[in-house]
Order: sequence, then structure tokens, then C-alpha cells
Amino acid sequence: MNPWVSFLLRRTTRVVVAMLVIVTIAFGVLRLAGGDPVRAALGPTAPASVVDERRAQLGLDDPVLEQYVNYLGDLLHGDLGTSLVTGRSVSDLVGNRLMPTLELAGLAFVVALVFAVLIGLCVAVFTQGHRRRGLELAFTGVSGFLAAIPEYLLGVLLVIGFAITVAVFPVAGQGGPDSYVLPVIALAVSATAGLSRIARIEALNTLRDDYVRTARAKRIPPWRVYLRHALPNMLTGTLTIGGTLLATMITSSVLVEQVFNWPGMGTAFVQAIVTKDYGIVQGLALVYAAIVLVVNLLVDLVLALLDRRTTLLETG
Repeated sequence: MNPWVSFLLRRTTRVVVAMLVIVTIAFGVLRLAGGDPVRAALGPTAPASVVDERRAQLGLDDPVLEQYVNYLGDLLHGDLGTSLVTGRSVSDLVGNRLMPTLELAGLAFVVALVFAVLIGLCVAVFTQGHRRRGLELAFTGVSGFLAAIPEYLLGVLLVIGFAITVAVFPVAGQGGPDSYVLPVIALAVSATAGLSRIARIEALNTLRDDYVRTARAKRIPPWRVYLRHALPNMLTGTLTIGGTLLATMITSSVLVEQVFNWPGMGTAFVQAIVTKDYGIVQGLALVYAAIVLVVNLLVDLVLALLDRRTTLLETG
């Protein structure tokens, strides 16, 4: 079999199996949570007749195995479930809220990747050969501190500083381009700091390779050595971590969206938890899981294209 086809089949099979496990867990959690989720969602004052009617509408009175089979069938037809409170389709909710979440996380990822690669390369150039020890220590300390700041906490600080105190950017909501600035920064800062450390290590390893020494010996201008020779070859390891980071940023956007009242899935997810609307929580959790798995699959494919030996030599 063609190694590329074999590689794609292995990766796709892993995604399908992982998704099936996640779907089963999500189904089981709702049933094993204890109590009556419909009663919890509708509240203690809801009439028993209303609760019973809602349970019948959702099929929660059917045998568990039948519920599971029906649940899988609905998922295959694009039905992610129904809100226990409003009866609204979760698929409709995702259709309205998915793009704002992907826009926010995607912009933050691009910002983090670009700045991390440039910062990592620049610091590596200035500190190679154990030079400028002070710069290296300052970079390590500052990047470590920024990487440790939770995104939601940074979001709150940005709102206080630049939306309330100075009033340069909007406090919340999705409007013009300026409404993206603070939430993108809140998501990107920690990621940039962590990824820049990886980029610096990759750049240092690349700058020690023989082909870089050869390029320097040919008196090629330094900027060409760094941008045309070092930069492309340091990206493999950085993109590996960066792809995983993108999936993490999508899930981390849940609390950042809440801070900025961003009209994405994260805001709906938190609101559903507060109102105990397990139908929405379950559906959105599956969407987040699917996004993470698909992103990781795409990262594997990109890395295989960048380094064909990954595909040709991989056996498992």
C-alpha cells in the first residue's frame, strides 16, 4: 500500500476511535451524573407534568441501550442533541456560535505563532555560543512568567487597563476590528511566551548545523542565512507544538469568551453549566473534542508533508 495512504488511514482511524470513546463517555456522564437532569435544568418549581413531558420528548424514558443507539444515529445525521431547558437544537446553536470561536482562536494562534518564531529566532541569534547571558536569563524569566498567567486573568487585567481605565478598546462583545484586540491578546500572550522558548531551542539547534556553517563560510548575508536557511528548518518542531497549542487555545477560549462576552461557543458553554442544561454541555463538549482531534490530524499531515521521512519510515 502507498505509504501516504497507509499514513492517512492510520491517523483517520485513530481519530474515529478516539471520537467514539469521547461520544460514549459524554453519553454516560449525563446518565451517571445522578438525579434528574431534566428536573435540574427546569428547576424545582417546574410542574411534574412538564418534566415528564420533556423527558418523553428527549427519549430519556427509553432503555439506556436504545438511547445510546439513537444518540449515535442522531450524531451521524448532524444532530448534536437538544437543550433540556428551551428545547432548542444544539446544532443550531453551534452553527451560530462556531465561527466567532474559530475566528478568535485562529487570530490568536497566528499572532502567537508569528511573534513566537520571530522572538525565538532573534533571541537565539543573539545568545548563540553562550553569548549575552543576561539576555538569555531575562528572556527565560519573562517568558516563563508570561506563560504562567491564566488567559482569563490576563483578560480581566486588559479590560481594566485598556477598556475601563484608558477606554481605548471596547469592554465586551464582537463588533469592529478593535473588538478583537483585547481577547486576541489575552489568548495569545501565554501561548507566545511558551512557544517562543521552543522556537529558540529549535533555532539554536538549527544554527549549529553544518549547512548553516557552510552558508556563513560562503559569506552569505546574515539575514539570508537566518531567514532562508535557519527559519524553514526550525519550523518542524515549532509547528508540532504550535498545532497542539492551537487545539489548546480553542478550548482555552471558553473563559476568555466569558470575560469579553464574546458570542462564541465558550459563552454558551458556561451559561449552560450555570443553568444545568446538560444537553448543551454534552453537545458543545463533543464539538470541542472533535475540533481538537481534527486539528491534531491536520498537524500530523502538515508535518508529514514537511518531512516526508515521517510517512515513509513510520510503522505504527
